[in-house]
Amino acid sequence: MNFPAELSYTQDHEWIRMEADGTAVVGITDFAQHELGDIVYVDVSSTGQSLAKGDVFGSVEAVKTVSDLFLPIEGEILELNPAIEKSPELLNSDPYGEGWIIRVKPADSGDKDGLLTAEAYQELVGA
Repeated sequence: MNFPAELSYTQDHEWIRMEADGTAVVGITDFAQHELGDIVYVDVSSTGQSLAKGDVFGSVEAVKTVSDLFLPIEGEILELNPAIEKSPELLNSDPYGEGWIIRVKPADSGDKDGLLTAEAYQELVGA
């Protein structure tokens, strides 16, 4: 499994990457997509909303289950990745690239409380 060192992770299996423009990109980890199996649908109805850290911002539907998605930081949901609306399987094939889920405008770009390093996340999932 892949755990890019430049990303931060949550105990709920989301990753977050801060961008140069001050926004953040959020997706699910390689571990999460592997556990879910074939992803068939992504539901994010919170675009345009400001949510607290830990709030549910959507869900991922796989062949065998539905899993909630939790926001790693407080902020406003700016957009849903248009590519995954047409091809949700991108979460399986490229979870850290084309399979990103949302772009967020952080309320506080320095808020890293509770986020894990790649090493700490690997330890959490036993990889």
